[in-house]
Amino acid sequence: MNSDLTKILSFTDMIHKFRAVERVILVQGQDRDENDSEHSYTLAMLSWYINSTYKAGLDIDKLIKYALVHDLVEVHAGDTYFYQKDPKVLQDKHEREEKAAKQLNEEHPEFPELHEMIAAYEKREDQESKFIYALDKVEPMFSIYLDNGRTWNKLKITLEMLIGMKKDKVALDPTIEKIFNDMVSHLNDNHDELFDTK
Repeated sequence: MNSDLTKILSFTDMIHKFRAVERVILVQGQDRDENDSEHSYTLAMLSWYINSTYKAGLDIDKLIKYALVHDLVEVHAGDTYFYQKDPKVLQDKHEREEKAAKQLNEEHPEFPELHEMIAAYEKREDQESKFIYALDKVEPMFSIYLDNGRTWNKLKITLEMLIGMKKDKVALDPTIEKIFNDMVSHLNDNHDELFDTK
């Protein structure tokens, strides 16, 4: 087998492993958790849609690439639950993800653009990375809402917790912040149907 084909197969294997990383969000109408590939694809499509329909004027090439790589380190680091209360787990997250980024670089040195995009996303210095970071906090709200709040109820997440954890993060992008505020208002209007009040 030639070396180029070996590298393609190795990269495909990494994508398959990424698909095996489960998140703590139920798939709409199914009894299984969403995986990282499903989440990243949804984020990429939403970024394209919102950038276009809201006339945000951002670089769509960058948006889609950031969306596709934003969680890629989780192929080695695993997913960290967003509402994690253990300070040690949260403290270790950055270290685990840095180590995972180095491992990805060692495994796929032939693809420098991938590693540049991962690093640029983590720095959040351009508006495209800030947009994806903010949208990453809102996208699960759409998915859970469309699933009638099952994940929120299963994990005992309240609307107050959701707002408290996300409002500062979504403020990085004005378009996403507006969408977040609209969504919070809608969730508030339908609170008792979506959040377990017992």
